[in-house]
Parts: sequence; structure tokens; C-alpha cells
Amino acid sequence: MRDRPGHLVLAVDFMFQGSIFISGKASKSQLSGTHDKSRGKNKVTVRLRYCFKVSKSPSLGVLPAMPPLLLILLQISSSCLWLGRGEVVTSFESSCPQFFFRETPPNDALEPENPAWICQRYENQYYFATLYDRSRRIPVYSAYLYQPGPGKRPKTWLVEPQLMGLSYPKTMEKEWTLLNYFNVTLEQLGKSQAVLRDYKNLTGLNRGHLNPSGHHADSISRLATFSLTNIVPQDETLNGGAWNNYEQQIMMRRTQSCNTTYIVVGAVPGNNYIAKGRVNKPSHIWSSACCEVDNNHRKSWAVIAENDKNEVYMLTLGELEEVLTQLYGRGQVYLFDSDCPRE
Repeated sequence: MRDRPGHLVLAVDFMFQGSIFISGKASKSQLSGTHDKSRGKNKVTVRLRYCFKVSKSPSLGVLPAMPPLLLILLQISSSCLWLGRGEVVTSFESSCPQFFFRETPPNDALEPENPAWICQRYENQYYFATLYDRSRRIPVYSAYLYQPGPGKRPKTWLVEPQLMGLSYPKTMEKEWTLLNYFNVTLEQLGKSQAVLRDYKNLTGLNRGHLNPSGHHADSISRLATFSLTNIVPQDETLNGGAWNNYEQQIMMRRTQSCNTTYIVVGAVPGNNYIAKGRVNKPSHIWSSACCEVDNNHRKSWAVIAENDKNEVYMLTLGELEEVLTQLYGRGQVYLFDSDCPRE
């Protein structure tokens, strides 16, 4: 925020929860909590908003003195307050190319009219990449490395603040957090992405992951897949039946000889919508794999399913690219670098 020429007004919001002693007064703070008689401490949730002027200068010495509690919270914030990040970028090649074979994303034949390139990051580490269709409010595809492992399925759903604009935090956040601490309305949030209420009261459909949590080795990487930018309305029977069998059983068998397996999973936009026309229901769900057996040997495979039938069709990579070329109608589709075999 600007106050007058030569000055900036800096507003800082913090949340802190725990058992602390507080002395003095914090300007514009909100405290709530219960008293712990056994230890003589107040358990509180603190929301602090400090506004102060900073003169333009290359020297840090011009910064005003900050309250001690704010200095502590500033130190905490740098390491643990904003752990989840889903960053909207200008290209995958320059930001998170590691999820693509030979660092080569699919060509622009899949690109929608209103795209967003998202490098999905959590706890300062990238876990996968998603090309998102802002207008249809579904992902075009998600790309990741196949690294399955045992673990519980997360229950927390996240959204992408930066789809509202790059001025918003690079944080994969809960809807509740954005609505309550960033002065964002549900209408603002839902302009360019799906929100939780879009998936309420569905009949015959549920939230289908493109990048499934079960293809990741630990709880953090699995939680990162629970972003609504990685979700499409999927036929309920297909999601729990033939598609689940492909994700869990067939993928495990096909990758036994693979050293590294690159996956690109996508959804072809359909003619139907849910949530009163807000979120597109895909006509097809597809998946492709490029497996590096060693430095000199590679193999590939692919599948596709109609999003109203409990059946998955096995294809070669080349066959899937030809099918998608016809379905998208925007030119020849290439999902991987040419060094990945098509047969």
C-alpha cells in the first residue's frame, strides 16, 4: 500500500497458536483462547496486523522499531508459516521441468484458451506440474514421477490463490484460510477455479484425481495432490472401478523394470457441466507413461476411458496421441519428447 511519495505502508498478518506469555499491548490484534490453570498460561490464537511506514532507502537502518513479538513471528514465518506453495508460472521448462521426460512438456495442441501453468509445491519442494483451464475450471493434465508408497489418504482439500492474480500469495491454501485471513470472497476465488461447493451433492460423479495420491511415497507428497486444481468430475463407478484398477494394479506391474517413470494424466473437455455450468465434466480421462529402464532402453504405454463407462482401454503411446489429436482438434498432440518410443 502507498501512503505518500517516498513511503510505503507495509501491512503484515500473522497467525500463531500455542501457549505463550504476553506482556504489553499489540496494536490491532485479536486474541482468543482458554486459560490453562495447571500451568498458569493462556492458550491463545493470535492474529496480528501491523501497519508501519518504510522510507525508500537501500539501508535497512531506516526500518522502524518493531514490537518484540512481531520480530519473533517474522522469524517463525520464514520457516514454517507458509509451507504449502502452488506457484503459477509462465512456463514449465523454466520453473519445474523435472516432471517431464527430457524436461519436455506436451506440446501446445493441448493448450486451452485461458491456461494457467502451475508448479505444485509443498513445504518448499515441487511435487508435480498442472496445466489448468481457468475457463472450464478443470486441469488439462498433471505431470509427475511415479513413486508409490503406503500411507493414509489425506482429507484436506486445497485451492490455488494465485489463480486470482499473481499479487496473491504463492500458497496452496484451504478455502477457509483465504476467506477469513485474506479478505477474499468465495466469488473472487471461484472466478477462475473450482471450489468445494462445486462438488457438493453430485449424483453419479465424484472428485477424481488426475495425479493420484497413491502414486506418491510419503504423506507430504500425497497431501500436495489434494488441490482442486488436480481434480475433475469423474464417473463414480469408473473412479472406484476400472480406473482405480489401472492406477493401483496395472501401473505396479508395468513399472517393475523401470528406473524412472514419467506420467502425464489428462482430461478431455466434454459438453456437460456441473455446479450450474461452472465446472466442465470431461468426456474422457487418459493417462500416458514413459519409462526409463536404463540409459539405453525405454518403454511407454497409455490408456483412455470414456467418463461414463467403467472400462479402460490399453493403447500404445502413439495410438493415444492420435486419439487425442482427433478429440482436441488443435493439431498433432505430442505428450513426450521424441526419444520416448511410440509403439
